Amino acid sequence: MQLRETLKGMVENVGGGVGAVIMGFDGISIEEYIHEGLFDLQLVAVEYVNIMKEVKRTLEVLKSGEMEEIMITTGQSKIIIRSICDDFFIMLALNSDGNYGKGRFLLKREIPNLRSELM
Repeated sequence: MQLRETLKGMVENVGGGVGAVIMGFDGISIEEYIHEGLFDLQLVAVEYVNIMKEVKRTLEVLKSGEMEEIMITTGQSKIIIRSICDDFFIMLALNSDGNYGKGRFLLKREIPNLRSELM
């Protein structure tokens, strides 16, 4: 699998990349790449799984379509979470002044490749 190389390419080319993780909605990490250790990316991803599940349930109830992307911004970081398929998502972490627009672009561009690797 080329998953780690894909994650590494995104993190190192986004500008301000901290790390990326591919995780199942069950909370099990599939692959990760950490460039900087600002925080425990694995722990952050596990904690955000519950938020992701709630968002997915809410969207189903509202019949407003599939979840595509969530962004969480704090004083220290920007987290972009993008759904890969029904079972997996990717989380890209940037430092607070990281290039959010390029991060979104890279995630959107790589989703089809990630989906084919995981299916």
